[in-house]
Amino acid sequence: MDAIKLISIAGAYWRGSEKNPMLQRIYGVAFETKEQLDEYLKQREEAEKRDHRRLGQELQLFTFSDLVGAGLPLYLPNGTVLIREISAFLYELKTAQGYEWVDIPHLAKDTLYKTSGHWDKFANDIFHVKGKTDEFVLKPMNCPHHVMLYAALPHSYRELPVRFAEVTKQYRDEQTGELHGLSRVRSITIDDTHIFCRVDQVLEEAKTAYKIIKQFNKTFGFHLD
Repeated sequence: MDAIKLISIAGAYWRGSEKNPMLQRIYGVAFETKEQLDEYLKQREEAEKRDHRRLGQELQLFTFSDLVGAGLPLYLPNGTVLIREISAFLYELKTAQGYEWVDIPHLAKDTLYKTSGHWDKFANDIFHVKGKTDEFVLKPMNCPHHVMLYAALPHSYRELPVRFAEVTKQYRDEQTGELHGLSRVRSITIDDTHIFCRVDQVLEEAKTAYKIIKQFNKTFGFHLD
């Protein structure tokens, strides 16, 4: 390799645990020729101009505050307009395909996730909230809530599928070193859907969901192969 360049230096915890010592991580690239290195650096420079963190500041879309906490984005008026427009578009797409919209709280008793089976996998990534009588968590996912909504009313197999949709927030206690702009956060705005259907309906429901995803991405210039 004739073309080598140091890109950056960053801190990282050994094995990803904040309990371990902080190490220095060195990033570099290597190419067979200087021309290949120059082309890579040019592409990298262009990508940095389009970095969402930079655009977020320039367009006044979102900000962060140490007082609020790392990984907890605050959306400015311009960013809030974007979220609402995108949410309205999703509402239009999904409503046209028979989805019903629901709304759930951001808190739940820890027993909900222990019952659903999520606790064993996500216990270390959950924000815990101690109540006066119960232990709560900030929801790390929406699946158990939507299941409870489905279970709240009697359903016949004839009325299936039942499709629940929601634009909401969920929370994960990500490690500080893994946080990155809006790409990795502790509070994420998510478009979520859960479908309750018969086995013989699964294929058609998957096709419909893919159709929505494809149409949504195409609208924003992303094409799925």
